[in-house]
Amino acid sequence: MTHQRNGTMSFNALRDKRIGTRPLVACTLAVGLLASLPKTLGAQSEYFFPPSFTFDPGIPSPAEFLGYPIGTFHTRHDRIVAYLQELASLSDRATFQAIGMTYEHRPMPVLTVTSPANQARLEQIRQEHLASLEPGTAPALELPVIIHLGYGVHGNEPSSAEAAMLTAYWLVAGTGQDVVRYLNEAVVHIEPVLNPDGRDRHTHWANMNRAQPFVADPLDREHNEVWPGGRTNHYWFDLNRDWLPLVNPESKARIDWHHQWRANVVTDYHEMGSSSSYFFEPTSRGAQNTLIPERLYSEVTGVFAEQWAAALDDIGSLYFSGAVFDNSYPGYGSTYPNFLGGMAVLFEQASSRGHVQESSHHGIITFGFTIRNQLRTSIATVSTAVANREMLRQYQHDFFASAISEGQDYEVGGWVFGYPNDPTLNREFIELVLRHRIEVYELTSTHTVGDLTFVPGNAWVVPASQSMYRLARSIFERTETFPDSVFYDASTWTISLAYGMPSAELGGGRLPQGDRVSEVPLLEGANTVEHSSIAYLMEWSNSGASRALQAMQAAGVRAEAAFAPFTARTTAGDVSFGRGSISIPVSNQELNPDELLAAVQAAANVGNVPILSALTGRAVSGIDLGSGDFRPVRAPSVLIPMGEGVSSYEAGQLWHLLDQRIGMPVTKVDVTDLGRVNWADYDVLVLVSGNLSGFSGDGLERLKSWVRSGGTLIAQRSSAAWAARNGFTPNIDAPGVGRPADLDDDEQTEARRNYADARNFEGPQAIGGSIWQADLDITHPLGFGYESRFLPVWRDHSFFFAPSKNAYSTVARLIDGDPHLSGYISDQNREWLAGSPSVMTDRFGRGTVVLLVDNTNYRGYWRGTNRLFLNALFFGNHIQVP
Repeated sequence: MTHQRNGTMSFNALRDKRIGTRPLVACTLAVGLLASLPKTLGAQSEYFFPPSFTFDPGIPSPAEFLGYPIGTFHTRHDRIVAYLQELASLSDRATFQAIGMTYEHRPMPVLTVTSPANQARLEQIRQEHLASLEPGTAPALELPVIIHLGYGVHGNEPSSAEAAMLTAYWLVAGTGQDVVRYLNEAVVHIEPVLNPDGRDRHTHWANMNRAQPFVADPLDREHNEVWPGGRTNHYWFDLNRDWLPLVNPESKARIDWHHQWRANVVTDYHEMGSSSSYFFEPTSRGAQNTLIPERLYSEVTGVFAEQWAAALDDIGSLYFSGAVFDNSYPGYGSTYPNFLGGMAVLFEQASSRGHVQESSHHGIITFGFTIRNQLRTSIATVSTAVANREMLRQYQHDFFASAISEGQDYEVGGWVFGYPNDPTLNREFIELVLRHRIEVYELTSTHTVGDLTFVPGNAWVVPASQSMYRLARSIFERTETFPDSVFYDASTWTISLAYGMPSAELGGGRLPQGDRVSEVPLLEGANTVEHSSIAYLMEWSNSGASRALQAMQAAGVRAEAAFAPFTARTTAGDVSFGRGSISIPVSNQELNPDELLAAVQAAANVGNVPILSALTGRAVSGIDLGSGDFRPVRAPSVLIPMGEGVSSYEAGQLWHLLDQRIGMPVTKVDVTDLGRVNWADYDVLVLVSGNLSGFSGDGLERLKSWVRSGGTLIAQRSSAAWAARNGFTPNIDAPGVGRPADLDDDEQTEARRNYADARNFEGPQAIGGSIWQADLDITHPLGFGYESRFLPVWRDHSFFFAPSKNAYSTVARLIDGDPHLSGYISDQNREWLAGSPSVMTDRFGRGTVVLLVDNTNYRGYWRGTNRLFLNALFFGNHIQVP
């Protein structure tokens, strides 16, 4: 059996082996590959490391500690942690710590490796490093370079974590003079697994389906994970998109760590499709963030790229750079550290997705081969960083100095923000901004910008001139100009719009800012609920109200919602309440008055919301508390189909919302078990994007019967299109896909074009992720709790609906004219999207159908629109179509 030098089998050799059935061929190939894998420590070192490397025999290699050669099994997270702890216990070069915990309670490990002398003054180095980045300081070129080697944010891209163990072994046990120099001149943090929960999910799958001999056939079960796969975390979030929104605990802990150290170099190791080779930066010029100094991409990264190429050339591995991937979105692991003055870099290795797999382009890819490539670029990263230590430290010092000056010269002096009647949302937005170490100040005087008025106590100021200018601008800025029109991911990330947070730009000159905010503001006054013999009242505009309502309903409390505004006389005075506000009558409860007060008090604490006590049932104005416009709020029993073919991202986002933010238990049913559902047990069905073949034939008829009988169907994105096509919406037509359905035939005729121009023409027509202004009917039950008709929505699909034929059922509609707020959009799509619906409702028999054309909980941080979904859960059964 012949092998190419880069570790893959040639297709000529593969063809020579094709005798008999395909499984026999795959097994025959795998026997030879298994025999060729390094089995002993010496063989492992010879395969993975350059021949000149030597090691301390008193330090165990990963293979010696684990009991198997690297590349022959996928290593569990707990064993990776144990190995790093072993290194720290045996060597004065290494210290171990867990910087956080995952949802599934796995530690997030970091091994810090440097010389014993540096270890003794590690905290001093950290503080001096951070101090040297402050305005007006010298760059401290004499300090060690700070390197953070991060691996495996996607759990089913496993080669990097194995390479991390080998890298740690090299630095801890290496005996060469070069290693001694690296340890003297660098502090190296090794984070072997950025997504422990996803890693173990994939590891279990790969080892569970591992065969002996290995099977290289791509159709083998080992190479094809079941839904949802190991890429994502517990709630199926892509953690490589979460560095900016910080929805998950892994991301919050990681950002805290990076701000504690602000490394000069940060790596982000990934895998890609098996038909590719190896990618390292730089990315293409059109895919780089324009707020980052161009010097980083051209000069600094270029120095490293030469060494990565040399490291891979040394072992004959093929590679490419300058294409496919991008550095524009600040929420990637390979971009966020750039905003801290470091050089963050992406590596992508063609995956074996198992232990051995045939590649359509490169023959046979082995797990060991993928690990070796990741190891060699890790070694090159450390050595190059040390060789260019002073350049990297000078660049980072200049980065923060330029942030101050660029912020001073920026046409916007700063931003003012604040939601007047949602202290919960204000606190959560401030918590996010502070976690990014962005400076926030109290607003000192009432400030009006356009239609928005900001009042001290409920509004704050973020100045542009600060060390985190570039991050602050990323959070508030609306973008319309781009160096390219084809995007790897989203084209905008304006967090203030995602939160639905009222904000405005401030001009130059003296800003209306007072004291700096150092911590999240506390709720004014205690959440103490006073006794009432009439009712307890809760304003629905507070983002914490839905969690408080769920807590009360879980305790057996009966609640009512106001379908008209009113002013009530309470123990806090006369207070106005908007539509959707919750009343808890004291009478007709299963709980006695003392038990009811205890349940209401507990809910106020859980939701961190004020709940007021009514003094009388007669309103000061508006509806009385006994009015028919107060309607009972159901405690929803929710069913969400999940499984093969369903978008795990969308399903996970809603599961996380209900689980973590609302505290509502929901039933996640596998699509293969839909036939077992007793529909009488549920009153809300939520459908996200994906394959809905489970609802066909008799299954479709059962679903229609359930809705006709009073069920609430909530359908999101492609499922909204499915519901319209399958007759659930008498007043809403099926959408066009890629273009409006009502275009004339002559308007749909495409001009002839050259094949080579397809990407440059078709790519810009995709709606890959942009933000739009919708007009929201705040009198509709889905609009309860909103106080402004201005609603930013996220659009990342090409379903073009027409508004409902019923005048009252298009709840949110993109405004006419130009509804675009931020992100790339082609001129044609901009025209087509104007006036199109985002949220619609319909009646189907006695049931309700809610079409969420857009994802109201995109990536878990679209706080401004997820209230629409929650309103559908609680109030959907009361929606009528006049």
